[in-house]
Amino acid sequence: MRGNFIYRHIGPNQQQTKEMLAELGLNELEDIIEQAIPANILNPEPLKLTETISERAVIKHLRKMRARNKVFTSMIGMGYHDTVMPAVIKRNVLENPGWYTAYTPYQAEVSQGRLEALLNYQQVIVDLTGMELANASLLDEATAAAEAMTMSRRLSKSSANSIFVDQDCHPQTIAVIKTRAHSLGYEVIVADPFHDLEQHDFFALIVQYPGSKGEIKDLSQITAIAHNKSALITVAADLLSLVLLKPPASFGVDIVVGSSQRFGVPMGYGGPHAAFFATRDEYKRSVPGRIIGVSKDSHGQVALRMALQTREQHIRRDKATSNICTSQVLLAVISGFYAVYHGGEGLRLIAGRVHRYAQILAAGIKQLGHEVLSECYFDTLVIHVPNRAKRFAAHADEANINLRIIDADHIGISLDETTTRKILRDLWQVFASATSDLPDINVLNASITECIPEQLWRSDKILQHPVFERYHSETEMMRYMRRLARRDIALDRSMIPLGSCTMKLNAATEMQTISYHEFNGLHPFAPLYQTHGYQQMFAELEDMLCDLTGFDAFSLQPNAGSQGEYTGLLVIRKYHEVAGQSQRNICLIPASAHGTNPASATMAGLKVVVVACDENGNVSLDDLRVKLAEYQNTLAALMITYPSTHGVFEESFREICDLIHQHGGQVYLDGANFNALVGLSRPGKIGADVAHLNLHKTFCIPHGGGGPGVGPIGVGGHLAPFLPDHPVVDGVNPAKGVHGTIGTVSAAPWGSASLYTISWAYIAMMGAAGLKRATLTAILNANYIAKRLAPYFPILYTGKNGWVAHECIIDCREFKKSCHITVEDIAKRLIDYGFHAPTVSFPVADTLMIEPTESEDKAEIDRFCDALIAIRQEIKAIEDGSADAENNVLHNAPHTHRLLLEEWALPYSRQQAFFPDNNQHDDKYWPPVGRIDNVYGDRHVVCTCPPLSDYE
Repeated sequence: MRGNFIYRHIGPNQQQTKEMLAELGLNELEDIIEQAIPANILNPEPLKLTETISERAVIKHLRKMRARNKVFTSMIGMGYHDTVMPAVIKRNVLENPGWYTAYTPYQAEVSQGRLEALLNYQQVIVDLTGMELANASLLDEATAAAEAMTMSRRLSKSSANSIFVDQDCHPQTIAVIKTRAHSLGYEVIVADPFHDLEQHDFFALIVQYPGSKGEIKDLSQITAIAHNKSALITVAADLLSLVLLKPPASFGVDIVVGSSQRFGVPMGYGGPHAAFFATRDEYKRSVPGRIIGVSKDSHGQVALRMALQTREQHIRRDKATSNICTSQVLLAVISGFYAVYHGGEGLRLIAGRVHRYAQILAAGIKQLGHEVLSECYFDTLVIHVPNRAKRFAAHADEANINLRIIDADHIGISLDETTTRKILRDLWQVFASATSDLPDINVLNASITECIPEQLWRSDKILQHPVFERYHSETEMMRYMRRLARRDIALDRSMIPLGSCTMKLNAATEMQTISYHEFNGLHPFAPLYQTHGYQQMFAELEDMLCDLTGFDAFSLQPNAGSQGEYTGLLVIRKYHEVAGQSQRNICLIPASAHGTNPASATMAGLKVVVVACDENGNVSLDDLRVKLAEYQNTLAALMITYPSTHGVFEESFREICDLIHQHGGQVYLDGANFNALVGLSRPGKIGADVAHLNLHKTFCIPHGGGGPGVGPIGVGGHLAPFLPDHPVVDGVNPAKGVHGTIGTVSAAPWGSASLYTISWAYIAMMGAAGLKRATLTAILNANYIAKRLAPYFPILYTGKNGWVAHECIIDCREFKKSCHITVEDIAKRLIDYGFHAPTVSFPVADTLMIEPTESEDKAEIDRFCDALIAIRQEIKAIEDGSADAENNVLHNAPHTHRLLLEEWALPYSRQQAFFPDNNQHDDKYWPPVGRIDNVYGDRHVVCTCPPLSDYE
């Protein structure tokens, strides 16, 4: 039925909604608007969104949309290759809510499954690159290369201000590096490092291995030259080629980056894919992104956690190593499982077949009379076809094959694991004349001379850890993935009440599209006439988002919220430069802001100035006026979150925006909390000039255990000409003007394109009425929680009429004083009740920030509130001395099954430890490890798979 999805997505039914409203003294859901939301931010105009579309109608519409995409055999290469995701992984990970609805593993005790999967991934990267340490993924290969550049600048002792980039790097990588370098004031030299290196000074060298056009070269000499100049060398490597080739570490390089896409992850018209980042152990404290490390728990058993978190932006803010917040966990997990399933020998077979087919293809093209320029290659060939490149590409097009047109005289061809003998024959047909006899594959195969010299072959064995040997049957692989999934708390088990994270339903109908071949099988640089379905979806989604936000244009290129922030700030900088105001470099940021805000501002080349908050947690207008008077000639922007990071609708928002504009600045709205505004307020109409939206929060893209996420930005018309473009695909920014754009911020033209189908489906099924109801229900749920918990935990900040927005902060600071119970103790005790903890100590230390979203019904919310109230009683027992001050249920939480194997010696019952309420007897969550020792983990950093004996 039309509109039925609204009541599938929104948790509370009519009776539950009525009961919660009554608890808050209201009669109707609409009454919340007057009660909680400032009148001057409300949107008086009706939305233009179409009426609600049923689930069946959305599926039918998407079927028609995907039919407009033409999926040809892609041989374009350039960092994107077709691959085969094993069905056992697709079924049990990609399409399993136990994996895709989990959150970033900050609560490590309830995240051991995906932490092990990520550790496997890190082990794969370490083995194949030969480096000592790898992180748990970055956003894409191009941004990973840009991160390598900034890390090199931090570590290099060179006084040079230039980065030397191999001209045979992928063009999108060069473009992203140029964008990042420009904002930081670095010069970029793009040339041939094998001929031009000596004559330049630089702090970083980035080379492609194999090159974008396929050539494999010995990196020893250029590595020595770079090190003699005190520069660091980064290699952007093809992961499958490293199965056969000499690993980059053998040349003495410092950093290795790349994409793990071809390890089982579809191209998806550009993403999402997990980039990898590997380096020397001595550089571990400078590595961007998350690193999974091995520690131990309270029982002395092996336990995994995110290591060295003090590097991250939420702690170091403007001094962070990177602004990265979301990575690509789900995709890294898939790539890691791909390696586990195939093992070292299986990968050698795949890589060997790809390479062999490349050599057979080259021999056949030579036999047909064409010049193959490639001499030493893995899977990519360059064919010299004077003045006929477009003609041969058109012939290939007729055979449903896409080739790379390098220039008028050269064609590029890249092979992958899906290449077959038929494809080789089809390609020979493209290059054959009417009278040519096609080459014989068997004859060529018997006569080929290996093109890679012995000194460039890998000589060591790979993936020797037992995990890569044990799960090669589908039965064992299926059980292994299930075993890991059941160690974690995801949305398929209970609510995840993380403030600022919006862990709402990722509906099955929305998720279906990511498995459709017509959406996930396209190369991001496929000719536009083959992508009409995607172009239609982009246009419709941009119109939807413009309608909801009040902005005039959107860019879908940023592939994470942090990237959206960075992109939006670059757009503001470009606007000021074009206006002749390039001295405007001050970015005002409230003290309460998320750490990505100052980190992004610094990365965009802006100077951060903090604006104080008042005693109610709101931006201090007095301090803002002081700062504006001081920086009125250099003010670039204000970054502000609304509702605030404290979970409150600040009543002075419009006044703040007016003050910024009066002083020549632009307003950047962090859209992390847009879930409290959808259908009620349009940021572009109430003072914001730019905003990014976390579609993995408000618009239902799943968190994936810590990624993927996307962060498209909306802008006013005056900023639209400066939105990102792309060096390979034209028309990414149709508003591009004479002054140019900010450049390119992500590897793919439309970022993680395949994910946008999820948000499109959500908006279409909810419609204007459903989205408004979802927003009001999210606010209702948060205020119901605040009302229930207020007698037991102080609510730290409230807004109009004592209401919160879509989340609330409960104050736990007094417990540390009264009985030495910390907020971490409460978080770990919630595990015994079967819950993932709320956000801990953010944005205020020793507090919990709770966000229920609209998807949780009253029964689940009550269960969560009952748990916290029961924990408050347990704290009271410690305060009044009836429970031991040290040996108590909170300090010992979480309680694992291992305690049942020992003589019970605790001063409370097993019932209280394991079943503190009556809700878990049928489906108890047993934490796989006890409380993890964070200090031990950071003092003994181990970021690869431990030997099996450690688990025994």
